[in-house]
Amino acid sequence: MTEAEKRMHRVCFTGHRSEKLTRPDRAIKKDLEKGIRQAVADGLNVFITGMARGVDIWAAQIVLMLRDEGYDVKLMCACPYDGFERGWSQEWQGQYKEILASADFVKYVCDGYSRACFQIRNEWMVNHAARVIAVFNGEKSGTKNTIDYAVKVGVPVVRIEG
Repeated sequence: MTEAEKRMHRVCFTGHRSEKLTRPDRAIKKDLEKGIRQAVADGLNVFITGMARGVDIWAAQIVLMLRDEGYDVKLMCACPYDGFERGWSQEWQGQYKEILASADFVKYVCDGYSRACFQIRNEWMVNHAARVIAVFNGEKSGTKNTIDYAVKVGVPVVRIEG
């Protein structure tokens, strides 16, 4: 299968960290699950998460839950760089490590931290996906930049109110 053919089965996520969201976590997770299940129904079965706290971690957990339920889904982790999670709370670090250990594929997009590494990671994900599921609160942010990039390169965006 060519890279273009693989891309047609992939979805990536973008969204805010939990403290920036305006709706309850529970409601956002429910909408994320609905969006992921719709993608699976549409024939997309490989999901790319950027592994940030909040939406990315929750989306990965939902994909892994569906895989455990027997759905033919795969999880790709597109981490901006190795050690990205070091400054997080123990709870978030634990979830991050569990997801990495369960993922089907892990890629460190950049060799190390730089001011641009998150945007580079976001563009890599969009460039490898046929759909973006975005949890967005309307503010200027990396999430907005990712949505704008996806629109610019013609990748459809499914928006969830953040």
